[in-house]
Parts: sequence; C-alpha cells; structure tokens
Amino acid sequence: MELDPDETAVIVVDMQNDFAHPDGALYAPGSADVTEPIASLVERAADAGASVVFTRDVHPPEQFDDAHYYDEFDQWGEHVVADSWGAEFVAGLPADRADHVVEKHTYDAFQRTELEGWLAARGIRDLLFCGTLANVCVLHTAGSAGLRDFRPILLADCIGAIEDDHHEYALEHAEWLFGEVHGSDAVSFA
Repeated sequence: MELDPDETAVIVVDMQNDFAHPDGALYAPGSADVTEPIASLVERAADAGASVVFTRDVHPPEQFDDAHYYDEFDQWGEHVVADSWGAEFVAGLPADRADHVVEKHTYDAFQRTELEGWLAARGIRDLLFCGTLANVCVLHTAGSAGLRDFRPILLADCIGAIEDDHHEYALEHAEWLFGEVHGSDAVSFA
C-alpha cells in the first residue's frame, strides 16, 4: 500500500511507561513488544515526510473526583497521572520525531482535543494507527477518526494489548466496521 506522505500521519497512541514498561501501573507486555516496530515505523514515516503524532493519556489527580459515571481510576486504578513517570513516553521511541503531541483525558484522542483541526489544517486524510491498548484507546481513537471521514489504517504488528484475544477482537472489529488492517511492512510512502 503506497501512501502520499503529504496526506498521511502516523498516530502513536499512548506508548507511555504506565502501559509499556514492566514497572507501569497498567503494564501490558504486548505494549512493550511493539515498541521497536513502532520506532521503526516512526523513523520511516518521518524520513518520508509524513506527519507523526503522539498521543499522551494524562489524568490530573482530581479528574474523576466529581464523576457521575465515567471514572477511569475506578475502572483501572490510578494511571498516567499528570507529571508522573508513568505518563512519560516509554524509552526506545523517537518521540523527538513527533510533529505534534496530543494530550487527552479519555480513550478517544479526538474527544475535546485539537487533533481533528490539526490534521485537517495540514490536509491529512490517511491515518496509520499504532500504539496501545488495542481494544481501548487505539480502537476508540481509530473509530472516531473513521466517523470524522479520515481513513483509519490499523497496523497489526504495531499495536499492543493486554491479551492476544483483545488484540484480535480490536482488529476484527475495526476492519469489519470502520477501517483497514495491515502489517507495517505493507506500508510505503510515495
């Protein structure tokens, strides 16, 4: 699959210590396993002139104090707390190659962020998704992209999960409902 780098962005979802480092609060071994393939993809895309966007899940300590129903700390325990080691990008990723970093406070990187406007202002139409977790933030962000008429392409070998079943479910659901699934080796830039 050949993509125009001027119209393409790699979206690296939440590759942070709490998810991708063994000492992280919500460590998923599948997330650590995709660090190297994501780093390679980011370098290749950036060298070709494609945009690179990193999302960073960040929760102020008081974010859910007044929550009626939606409370990630209740669901998952405290994680990626603002200004903590857990919220930092995991070592081994070329985060310095990012053209933009989106701080988000929920599963969907489009929810109450500038991501859609940033992409649209640059004429970006095709989004290559990688990162973690497959069935949570990657799935919700990619689905939201599809609803906004971007082309979501999920790169199976660059997406981490807690369990293999979660990875398989997310990719099958995405391909069935709103996007495409490929391996990163299938991607080239025109």
